[in-house]
Amino acid sequence: MCQYLRDLKEENVTYDLTKIKGSIPPIITPFNGNGVDYDAYAGLVEFQISHGSHGILVNGTTAEPSTLTTEERNKTVDTAIDVNNSRLPIIAATGSQSLAETKILTRHAVEAGVDALLIVTPYYIKPPQRGLIEYFLDVMDGINTPWMIYHIPGRASVSITLETVKQLKDRSPNFVGMKHAVNDLAFVSECIDAFPDFLVFVGLEELSFPEMAIGAVGLMNAVGNLRPDLLSEMCQAVWDNDLVKGRTIHQRLLELNQSVFYDTNPIPIKYMMKRLGIIPENHHRLPMMPADKDLEKRLDGVLERSGLMSKVRVEK
Repeated sequence: MCQYLRDLKEENVTYDLTKIKGSIPPIITPFNGNGVDYDAYAGLVEFQISHGSHGILVNGTTAEPSTLTTEERNKTVDTAIDVNNSRLPIIAATGSQSLAETKILTRHAVEAGVDALLIVTPYYIKPPQRGLIEYFLDVMDGINTPWMIYHIPGRASVSITLETVKQLKDRSPNFVGMKHAVNDLAFVSECIDAFPDFLVFVGLEELSFPEMAIGAVGLMNAVGNLRPDLLSEMCQAVWDNDLVKGRTIHQRLLELNQSVFYDTNPIPIKYMMKRLGIIPENHHRLPMMPADKDLEKRLDGVLERSGLMSKVRVEK
């Protein structure tokens, strides 16, 4: 756990969330054959730290958590905590389809010392809003770690309403924010207007700059696996009120952001990471599959136009 939060806990002071902001990329899970390559995973944590990210998100959608066992997800949390060594905030995504599994993952992450939790809405089952409220409260019963909802209706098939956010804030003092991965700027505006201290993180790459411009505190974007430096620079530009610079970076990243969804995330990201030498292989677990030849060609074009491939050639 980062020292600033550890000190506050020891002094029994309310959490200081001022450093839970900025670019917090959801790092991928590298596979070696059919197993998780934890050495490569440790290298990815160092990559984020050395390239200017403001935090690290473990086991987000980009990590393909539904293909991981509970033990593997717990071990990636442990690895990130150990390698990070209190340098950046670590946020663990601990949601699952099962309430019981979500509790196991959440409690392990808390015991490991994460700085915050990100819990996805239970997917496929399509619960009512009152069920979502009780679900989250049950998961967080007896836990004081700051937590956020992962709002991704495109995958989970369930949306959160403003009234649900209000009830959770009223009943769970450590409910502090949301990763918002849906094309709905109005909902972001409504949340920030109703709850000025609510932390909204952008989860949809193409809306990175627009959402930050209206009050989102940061990004949890898959493209941070490729260009963590530029995402951090864009966040800083918004904080400095240099909207021209922020917009310029956003437009520079536009095609790269769009390419994340040329196929199911993280298929494009893993291929591009391999091409750039960030990971040795772009392995997936079924039912996920590596990029096919047509997609590889399309993504190679994106990397060339972004200037990233020329950078790799220079470094070689």
